[in-house]
Amino acid sequence: MVQQERAVRTRGTAVQAAASEFYRAGYGGTSLKAISRAAGISMGAVTFHFDSKAELAEAVAEEGCSAVRSALDEAADRRRGKALLDLGNLMLELARLLRDDVTVRASAHLARELPDIEDWTSLWHPVVAELAREAYDKGELHAAADPEGVTALVAHLIWGAEAALRGTHADGPGGAMDQLEGIWRLVLDGIGAER
Repeated sequence: MVQQERAVRTRGTAVQAAASEFYRAGYGGTSLKAISRAAGISMGAVTFHFDSKAELAEAVAEEGCSAVRSALDEAADRRRGKALLDLGNLMLELARLLRDDVTVRASAHLARELPDIEDWTSLWHPVVAELAREAYDKGELHAAADPEGVTALVAHLIWGAEAALRGTHADGPGGAMDQLEGIWRLVLDGIGAER
């Protein structure tokens, strides 16, 4: 039992270290040796759990996408019936995930580098589109704000938050999260039906 728990911890340590390295240096710029060093575990321990760097990248993407799925489920449980408000809250939650969870950041990065890796965007984009459509149908959007345009806008804001967080890991006052919240308030003045 103790050995099994140690194996689970070692695997988790390898995944976290791999996520950090993939995010920092990209898939192509990361070696198993660098992951082993960053994790503080032997190369044998890494290769015991993962046959290849590609398998480790898949594990990172799976963990990051699992965190996104959990956040989407929690957001669905917290819906308040105002789709535009729910949409903004979801966008901010996804940005917080990017800021706080290295596996989510690495998953987003890996999806751009490796076409066969699960793309985190494919998880949240349909939910964003659904909320934009719901906001439109409920009359929560300005007449000229169509659901497709709102969906594209929110997607670009999330991708922009990812880029901004890449440059500013520390997110203090005036950082990427504050900027995103401020931008969203400006957006609501332009797309929201209520002034």
